[in-house]
Amino acid sequence: MIIVCQKPLKKLKINGIALFPFIFVRKPEDKENKELINHEKIHLRQQLEMLIIFFYIFYVIEYYYWFFTLKDSYLAYKRISFEREAYAHENDLHYLNKRKFWSFRKYF
Repeated sequence: MIIVCQKPLKKLKINGIALFPFIFVRKPEDKENKELINHEKIHLRQQLEMLIIFFYIFYVIEYYYWFFTLKDSYLAYKRISFEREAYAHENDLHYLNKRKFWSFRKYF
């Protein structure tokens, strides 16, 4: 389910976020952004594969590892394996149909 949630996402300066089982987008027109929605659907699949809670734990651990290594919050975010997979395949709208289990491991 896709939900428009303008104020909190605007404060976070993000266009979308996947919090299982929902996708929250900042603007109503973002619901039609196929690449953004595909990116977030990839995260939903990752969350399911890691039994949801372990996805969030690992995401935060990996973020802080990269943050302390790189000393840059944006670069740390971009180095997270889950994000690397989602960005690499957000334009391939058929990716989830052919994606293998735990494919994010290739991006460590």
